[in-house]
Amino acid sequence: MATALAGLVAAIVSVTTPPRSGPFCTAGCVTYPYTDVVAFAPRDYWWLYPQSLFVLLGLALIVCVHTAAAPSVRTFSGIAVALAGVSATALLADYVTQLTVVLPSLHRGETAGLSLLSQYNPHGIFVGLENLGYLLLGLALLVVAAAFTAPNRLERGLRRVLLAGGTLTVVALPSLALRYGSDLEYRFEVAAITLTWITLIAAGVLLTRWFGSGTDK
Repeated sequence: MATALAGLVAAIVSVTTPPRSGPFCTAGCVTYPYTDVVAFAPRDYWWLYPQSLFVLLGLALIVCVHTAAAPSVRTFSGIAVALAGVSATALLADYVTQLTVVLPSLHRGETAGLSLLSQYNPHGIFVGLENLGYLLLGLALLVVAAAFTAPNRLERGLRRVLLAGGTLTVVALPSLALRYGSDLEYRFEVAAITLTWITLIAAGVLLTRWFGSGTDK
């Protein structure tokens, strides 16, 4: 339930943070070198805090599923733990860099070399690491769905939610890359984060029931 609640908070804070650059920006857009953004700090960085917590809780949730899974499916849940662990590492390193490197540098006017790191750069390192992190998390959700094999409604629901969310996330990257090519920018990032919110919020509620059911897993 904590994962679901953190995802809901992260979604609300993120959605209320307007895009300042890239394909979804409609007014007052920031352009290269993406360093004249002090007026938007720290407000535009608030979303990183609940999102970081959400990523950590998502990893912890998958670990808990692995420990509770039947021995016959622990290969799948173990792979999901590994994928989610690499995902969380990439995403948290990305977010910590924004909060402890980019944000203080902006406040001090030390903007040399920040363009590639800035979250406002729609094709910079920040977006690249998010693409990697959420692609791996999508794969983790897809794989961990195999841990739910019982024919009851609850496990069928969990399997469908995780399969749908994971598959859509993984398929979104090549689909958008083929459509936009070098103009992909942060389109996959937005799609993947949205799908992750929906999937883990729904799965978090269902898993609350699953862990609390007291059935033999």
